Amino acid sequence: MAMSSTDLRYPLGGRRAYLVWGTAVSIYFLAVFHRSSLGVAGIIAAQRFHITSAQLGTFVMLQLFVYAALQVPVGALLDRFGSKVLLITGLVLMTGAQAGFAFAASYPAGLAARVVIGAGDAMIFVSVLRIVALWFPSRRAAVITQFTGLIGQIGALVAAGPLAVALHDWGWTKTFLIASLAGVVFGVALLAIVKDSPYANHRQEEVRLRAVTQALRAAWAHPGTKLGLWCHFTSQFAATVFALIWGFPFLTAGEGLSTAMASTLLSIMVVSSSIAGPIIGVFSGRFPYRRSQSVLGIVAAMAVVWTAVLLWPGRAPLWLLILLVVVIAIGGPGSVVGFDLARTFNPPARIGSATGIVNVGGFTASLSTIWLIGVVLDKVNPGGASAYTLDGFRAAMSVQYVVWGVGVLMILLLRRKTRALVDTEEEYAHLRPLGR
Repeated sequence: MAMSSTDLRYPLGGRRAYLVWGTAVSIYFLAVFHRSSLGVAGIIAAQRFHITSAQLGTFVMLQLFVYAALQVPVGALLDRFGSKVLLITGLVLMTGAQAGFAFAASYPAGLAARVVIGAGDAMIFVSVLRIVALWFPSRRAAVITQFTGLIGQIGALVAAGPLAVALHDWGWTKTFLIASLAGVVFGVALLAIVKDSPYANHRQEEVRLRAVTQALRAAWAHPGTKLGLWCHFTSQFAATVFALIWGFPFLTAGEGLSTAMASTLLSIMVVSSSIAGPIIGVFSGRFPYRRSQSVLGIVAAMAVVWTAVLLWPGRAPLWLLILLVVVIAIGGPGSVVGFDLARTFNPPARIGSATGIVNVGGFTASLSTIWLIGVVLDKVNPGGASAYTLDGFRAAMSVQYVVWGVGVLMILLLRRKTRALVDTEEEYAHLRPLGR
C-alpha cells in the first residue's frame, strides 16, 4: 500500500532520520569489529587451539557460511518484524558469543562462538539498509548506504589496530571480554532511539507471513536483484578474505613484514575503503545506468595488482603492497552497488528480501575462497602456520582468479537482461543515460 506524505511522523532525511540511522549504524560498526577480530588474531588463534591452516580458515568460513545462509530468511523476517527487533536480536547474539569466545579453550568451543557471531552479524547490515530506505529520500539513499559501509569499516580499522595492541598487552581472554561488553552500551542506545519507520502507519508495509514466499520469489525473479547479487559476489570477497583472515599471515609470514607494519597496511586498507565509499555512492546516484561497469572496473584493477604482487620476483616492495591494499579495499564499497541495485528494482515492501538475496553473494564467494586458500596452504605448506612460505601464499592466493572469472561472467550475462528492462520499461526511464 502506497503511503502519502501526510502519513509521515518525521520528515525524510531530517534530524530524527540521522539520529535513528546513526544509532543503528553504530551496531553495524560493532558487528564489523566482531566479524574482523580474527583478522589480526589468526596466528594467535592457530597457536591457542593447535590447528592447521584449513582449520583456521574454518573459523571464518563457518562464520561467513552462517551469515550467508541466514540472509534470505533474515530478509523475510526483516520485512515481517522490522529493523529494531532484528538489530536487538543480532546484538544479543554477538555480545554473548564474543564473551564465549573470550573463554573458549578448545577448537570446538571457538567454532561454536564464531558460528553464533555469524548468526548475529547476519541480522545487522540488512536491518540498517532498511532504515536507510525508509528514513531517507531515494535520491539520497545511495550516498547514505555508502556512508553506512564507511562507518562499518571503522569497526574493521579498530580491529586492525587497537585490537592487535590489546591482544599483545592484555591477552586473549581480557581483550575479547572487553570487546563483548561494548554490546551492552550500544544496546541501551538502540532500545532508546531506533524506530523502524518515520510513517505513522508503518505496520501496513510489513509482509505477512503468508506472503513471505511470494516476496522472495518476486525479488529473485527480477534480473536487477540477481545482478546485484553477482556484483556483490565478484567485488567483495577479495577485501573480505584479506581483512578477515589471510591478509595478516600473508603480509607477515609471506612478505616478511613486521606485525606493526602489517597492522598499518590493514589500517590503510580500511581508510582507503572509507574514502572510496562516498565517491562510489555519488557515482551510483548520478550514473545509475553505469553501476555494473564500475564494479567490473574495480574487479579488473584488483586482478591486475594481485598479478603484479604474485609475479614479483621475491618479496614485493612495500609500495606495491600498499597499492595492493588500497585497490582491493575499494572492492568493499564497490560491492555495496549490489544493494543499490536491489533498492532500485524492488518496492519498499520487499527491500529486506532483496537485500538478503544480494548479501548472500559476497559472503558465499568469501567463504569459498577462504576455504580454498586454507586447503592449498595445507597442501603446499603442510606444517601449519609456523611453516608458511611466500611460494605457498602465491599458490593459495591464485584461487581468487577462478572466483573472479565466475562472477564477471554472471555480471555480463545479467546486466544485458537488466539493461533491456531499463531500455524498454517506462518505470525505469529515469535510470537511462541522458540522450537515450
